[in-house]
Amino acid sequence: MEKLTVVKAGGKIVEEDASLDRLLADFSTIKGHKILVHGGGRLATKLAKQLGIESRMIDGRRITDAETLKVVTMVYAGWVSKTIVARLQALHVNAIGLTGADMNMIRSVKRPVETIDYGFAGDVKEVNVTMLSMLLRQGAVPVLSPLTHDGEGRLLNTNADTIASETAKALSEAFDVTLIYCFEKSGVLRNEQDEASVIPYIDRAMFQKYKTEGVIREGMIPKLENAFRAIDAGVKKVLITNASEINSHKGTLIRQDVNLLAR
Repeated sequence: MEKLTVVKAGGKIVEEDASLDRLLADFSTIKGHKILVHGGGRLATKLAKQLGIESRMIDGRRITDAETLKVVTMVYAGWVSKTIVARLQALHVNAIGLTGADMNMIRSVKRPVETIDYGFAGDVKEVNVTMLSMLLRQGAVPVLSPLTHDGEGRLLNTNADTIASETAKALSEAFDVTLIYCFEKSGVLRNEQDEASVIPYIDRAMFQKYKTEGVIREGMIPKLENAFRAIDAGVKKVLITNASEINSHKGTLIRQDVNLLAR
């Protein structure tokens, strides 16, 4: 089975020139098929503030009202996406920037209101495996923005970690998939102030324990939830690591349970 690496880059990595250039240089050397999923939330928050639009977050997820949706679309699908694509082209990587609406790539439904109204937030329902596989086998490298659509003309803001996880899950039927979440930390840390406190692997029981203790919190919670869903769906390996280590495989390995060995 052909190998595919799905890399999700977020945090300061895609928002600072030096770290982005380093990431893209490393990404360009990954062997086999590859997909890059990016965030850009801090840039969106900064632009929203400049425009006088309040940004609200709950458990690491953005509340997306109508005005915020315009801002994240401008930032994610515009500046961040095209900057990444241009820099990858300079590295001789034939990148193409896409949202979920392009080529009907990722379709979502607006998240129903339960205890929290997330506004125009999308929950992924379908990834277009046929189109993505075609692009990959034609030598293209998709760069996916965290925006999807509902098939009825509406864009939806969708968590970038979820985009990466759902894309990896869907393509695991056709490829041997490794999913890498990279950011500015060395992995999942026991102590956020200590880069040496990397937890080398996490299974479900450990995840619940660390979450209860407050070791794992905020944005790391949905990241790990997505990682476990990916493993359950057939993704061979999920790694959370520093952006500078995407080729070294250091960081935190996600495992189904304590009896499974790292693959």
